[in-house]
Amino acid sequence: MKALLATAALALVLGLSAGNASAQAIKVGMAPEPYPPFASPDASGKWSGWEMDMIEALCAEAKLQCEVTMTAWDGLIPALNSKKIDAIINSMSITDERKKSIDFSDKYYNTPAGIIGAKDAKFEATPEGLKGKIIGVQVSTVHEAYAKKHFADVASEIKIYQTQDEAQADLAAGRVDAVQADSLSLATFLGTDAGKACCDMKGDVAEDVEILGPGVGIGLRQGDTELKDKFNAAIKSLRDSGKYAEIAKKYFDFDIYGK
Repeated sequence: MKALLATAALALVLGLSAGNASAQAIKVGMAPEPYPPFASPDASGKWSGWEMDMIEALCAEAKLQCEVTMTAWDGLIPALNSKKIDAIINSMSITDERKKSIDFSDKYYNTPAGIIGAKDAKFEATPEGLKGKIIGVQVSTVHEAYAKKHFADVASEIKIYQTQDEAQADLAAGRVDAVQADSLSLATFLGTDAGKACCDMKGDVAEDVEILGPGVGIGLRQGDTELKDKFNAAIKSLRDSGKYAEIAKKYFDFDIYGK
């Protein structure tokens, strides 16, 4: 699997560097786990999805030669700060807690957090609805922080998983009662055979900007203003030119940029 991931990363580098030998070379960190519709591998190991398309578009617009470097989710920030990677483009929410150790670009999308559960279980995505339930969340995410803040006092357990896939698999198997994650990612799971068979959306959680943040941004080292300026200009340019909307329409029927 690692060899396949490396091949996918190299293909992206070559695609961006062609005809642009003077482009600044950087390493973009991403977790090697499926997170559709943002990023997921096919049977051959080639990664695709909205966020993969955005990495290519952003790096091309910023005149950067970007090599995707696969790193475990909870190792992305340490890898950034130890200069093993130069940026994180992996649906990382902009939060005050993360800003203590890294910086962010402007947001490049914003979608609500949601809750899914078994079809035959009728409850809402509220503290009252989740009372006595086991809630699954991915480690080191805003969803873990949110669940611990808003549901820990009422839930039977907040169960932590290394990947979103593992949480959803346990939900399908009946080992947890609910899973919190990005609503778009959850909707994609509900569209799969496994998701259709077991589960449905219970709703979006109440807004908490302190925990969930104002949106998703590119994670950068503190003080790296040059790279931050390049990415911010690229995000604005893609929005203004209509390229952002063109890419989004391949995957979504609404404006993923959000409010």
